[in-house]
Amino acid sequence: MFRFLVIAAAMLVSAQTTLAHAHGSESSEAPPPKQDAPAVPVRAIIVKNRPMLVDLKGMTLYYFERDDSGNKSTCDGKCAESWIPVAASPNAQASGDFTVITRSDGSKMWAFRYRPLYSSHADTAPGDANGIYDPSNLWHVVRP
Repeated sequence: MFRFLVIAAAMLVSAQTTLAHAHGSESSEAPPPKQDAPAVPVRAIIVKNRPMLVDLKGMTLYYFERDDSGNKSTCDGKCAESWIPVAASPNAQASGDFTVITRSDGSKMWAFRYRPLYSSHADTAPGDANGIYDPSNLWHVVRP
């Protein structure tokens, strides 16, 4: 009798699982939740045993030595044509070591530890770090 009850219980559980996953015209399962864009469009990677920050496309991020006030970018005009500011949405919020800085034109950009973040026109593929060959030696790869 005990064996019969165990077999019947196993069959019942199996039937419920099959019915729960059956493909019908109506689905009781909700669609998977949408993944929101990351709050900060930056991630850390390791290249040649050294950590560095990159944007979501994998492009190396840099900081400018002269951006030392903590609340503004000094790279405008021609400078911003070669060094692309990492744009932030108008409603972006600071998160951890990342802050939002307002540029002189009113646009917003991301900063890491109060240093504005830029990518370089000299980098053409993810992982490139050609911006470090700047003759002024004022541009540096951002390290977490």
